[in-house]
Amino acid sequence: MAKINGFITSWMSHRKVIIEIIDTLEDEHLNFKPWEDAMSLSELVLHTTGATSMFTTIVKEDSSTSESSPKKADSIEELKSIVESQTEKTKTDLESISDEQLDQLVEFAGMKLPGIALLENGKDHEIHHKGQLFTYARLIGIETLPFFVNHS
Repeated sequence: MAKINGFITSWMSHRKVIIEIIDTLEDEHLNFKPWEDAMSLSELVLHTTGATSMFTTIVKEDSSTSESSPKKADSIEELKSIVESQTEKTKTDLESISDEQLDQLVEFAGMKLPGIALLENGKDHEIHHKGQLFTYARLIGIETLPFFVNHS
């Protein structure tokens, strides 16, 4: 259990920042795209948080089938509510993962790797997109942003 608890603490230090970034936004920012074919700000947030949920489901259930994330939020309030709900569910699912499941090989994208390695890749994916969210926020004029991690 210590393995997964350390992972959850580290992952949450990044997820909290995504929620803090959402708190800096207004409804009119939801559809912002830095270029035509980019994900909108809302889509980027939902992709990021939904992917971590998917990685967790793969490790927990040894299956790539998971609930699909909403593709759109109509307000910042709705976006934050979706992310907070996903965060609680993902955290609960992570807490139920055993050390054996962390060590077990899982398949993802043509690779076989231990569950903990997939979760770490998922956290890296979230960190990557969190960086993009910082850039989106700067491009729409947000001047005051949170620190890149939150250990509170």
